[in-house]
Amino acid sequence: MEIKYALVHEWLTPKATGGSELVVKEIIQHINADLYALIDFESSNPESYLYQRKIGKTFLQHLPLARNGVQKYLPLLPIAIEQLDLREYDVILSSSHAVAKAVITTPYQLHICYCHTPMRYAWDLTFDYLNSSKLGKGIPGIFTRYLLHRLREWDVISANRVDYFIANSQHTARRIWRCYRREAEVIYPPVNVEKFPFQSQKQDFYLTVCRLVSYKKISLIVKAFNQLGRDLIVIGTGEELNKLRHLAKSNVKIMGWQPEEVVAQYMSEAKGFIYAACEDFGMALVEAQACGTPVIAYGVGGATETVLDMRKYPDSATGLLFPEQTEKALVEAVEKFENSQAYFQAEIIRKHAYKFSPEVFQKRYLNFVEKCYEGKGNG
Repeated sequence: MEIKYALVHEWLTPKATGGSELVVKEIIQHINADLYALIDFESSNPESYLYQRKIGKTFLQHLPLARNGVQKYLPLLPIAIEQLDLREYDVILSSSHAVAKAVITTPYQLHICYCHTPMRYAWDLTFDYLNSSKLGKGIPGIFTRYLLHRLREWDVISANRVDYFIANSQHTARRIWRCYRREAEVIYPPVNVEKFPFQSQKQDFYLTVCRLVSYKKISLIVKAFNQLGRDLIVIGTGEELNKLRHLAKSNVKIMGWQPEEVVAQYMSEAKGFIYAACEDFGMALVEAQACGTPVIAYGVGGATETVLDMRKYPDSATGLLFPEQTEKALVEAVEKFENSQAYFQAEIIRKHAYKFSPEVFQKRYLNFVEKCYEGKGNG
């Protein structure tokens, strides 16, 4: 009898094309699964790999401005995800960074969750969210705090609906344990190494690529390079774009959004890739290494698993990690990097990136799903 699979993700829109969406794309290439999401604006997008695909969705699809993201309807997300009726499936696969893991299943179904992160605004970023939002202050702040409190309670309860967790890094696995007291298998997400051009000869500039939001710490990077006077290119868009353009000196070029091929070209030519955020995995760090470009990154979170620091791995270094999210620490790291060029060989850096290739992900993910299914059958 053929196994029936459902794959549940939070939202499928052209505005969400990050690492979690790449995991979804990779899974459905190898598993014949019906797709479900809170909202879907990809199946109507002619440029999407999901164009004209049948995708199950929730009532949030019809709410005003849903196309721009459903985070504004945060109190409704738990209710919405629980409305998906998945009783006809044998195996539920969820790709979750917020609520996808919370779908309701029966005792006869197997639920495997690939967790990109426990819900950040309910846990790690609670105080950032409250401090940066108008809803975090005054009387509205009291209600927002209560909402986040209830959201955390629901998030822990809904974690019990998952049979097996997969984490995208050891860092995320530790956070899953802290939030849910659940063990997680670590399977790194797929990075399409072949898509990124390898170049051994680098130009004399540094690069950072990401969403321009506060927790990515781009202003810290810009200020550090204002001090250093070295050339920096910033690619990405977000709420801090105009602020960064006012902040940047003439040696720092804020390019805004750029198409994939332009990003890949700059990544391959850059002397070094700069990253100052604490990421659960940090796909951009591996993409840079796929180009043979060394990485200078904040040494917490996923970066410690994807970047081989020159001080610990002198013969196979792929970058340099700095200890604090401060301008001083980044300036010192760049200066040390400038004086340590002999440690970095583009060919070795590129080879390291293949440890995170789609082929490695495919083998490990499919084997884990099969093992879990056999285990449940024997139980």
